[in-house]
Amino acid sequence: MEDLVKNIVSLDLNFWKDKRVFITGHTGFKGSWLSILLNKLGSEVYGYALEPSKDNALYNELSLSSSINSTFGNILDYQFLKKIINSCQPEIIFHMAAQPLVRDSYVIPLETIQTNAIGTANLLDIVRGTPTVKALVNITTDKCYENEELGIPFKETDPLGGRDPYSASKACSEIITHAFRQSFFLNSNCKIATARAGNVIGGGDWSNNRLIPDMVMSLKESRNIILRNPNSIRPWQHVLDPLFGYIRLAEYLSNHKKFDSAWNFGPSKQGFIDVYNLTKKFVSYWEFDEEIKIEENLQEPYESKILKLDISKARAELNWEPIFDIDETIKITSEWYKNFYKDGVSAETLCSQDISLFLSRL
Repeated sequence: MEDLVKNIVSLDLNFWKDKRVFITGHTGFKGSWLSILLNKLGSEVYGYALEPSKDNALYNELSLSSSINSTFGNILDYQFLKKIINSCQPEIIFHMAAQPLVRDSYVIPLETIQTNAIGTANLLDIVRGTPTVKALVNITTDKCYENEELGIPFKETDPLGGRDPYSASKACSEIITHAFRQSFFLNSNCKIATARAGNVIGGGDWSNNRLIPDMVMSLKESRNIILRNPNSIRPWQHVLDPLFGYIRLAEYLSNHKKFDSAWNFGPSKQGFIDVYNLTKKFVSYWEFDEEIKIEENLQEPYESKILKLDISKARAELNWEPIFDIDETIKITSEWYKNFYKDGVSAETLCSQDISLFLSRL
């Protein structure tokens, strides 16, 4: 912990010390990582989200209920959300509350659209009446783009769209954010931006129907790994890389600079690999003793085949770069789960180690 503080001071991350930060969706995978990170940076963290659906959720494993100010509630409950925001008077908001899974959006399309689109509108409407808020970052997804499967990295100015309910709902969230910005925030002290990350991986993700959690469970139980789309190419990145992009963006926004727009946070070009190759690398780092048979399951609803992000804007204007390359991203993630399950190392220790390593590279 002492080394971590040393790194924070040398990197001038004291901006976050004592800042009142409000995170929607703080009980999710990325929200939990952001909560522990900001907590270590000395922020006064407030979280608003549904209760974790699993006992082994990262939020519970990190015992975040004892280290941050946590409220369980639905982003669609306008009056309760308003009450909580008014009570903590945040300076910076990260909006992560969402139905985050493509496959689930085929099962619960209305809930997906309501949560991801109307939930965003609820928050923005409340924030326009909350004078303490200086910056709001709405975290959406790389899947918000109209994808014609051309394999060309998406730029922030490319058209929005989506063939599945999840992607469409996130495109709606982007459009709603833009509309509120133009209608209510042009002359406001609060600046609003959106952040579009790639496929984020890292330790502590136990979500259903995600590649890494499914793979870990198969390895633990010596079962075959079933890949839905082994040839699909994604912009894979370690969770800490986009989180530091969000943090950098929020800091710039709060200083009233002109950064109130959309931003991509993805890996370097080497991070664009297919599902099959990522799986083989992950298994090799796990050091599994038996051969893993990878089968393709073709009976699945549509998901994009190729997704790539152009991050030149964030590089040029935010001075942001991904820190972990694809091999290190996979290795760190694989070893997180291996150390957690095989050696019994706590999630808090493992996350702290990854944060310290990341900070040492900045």
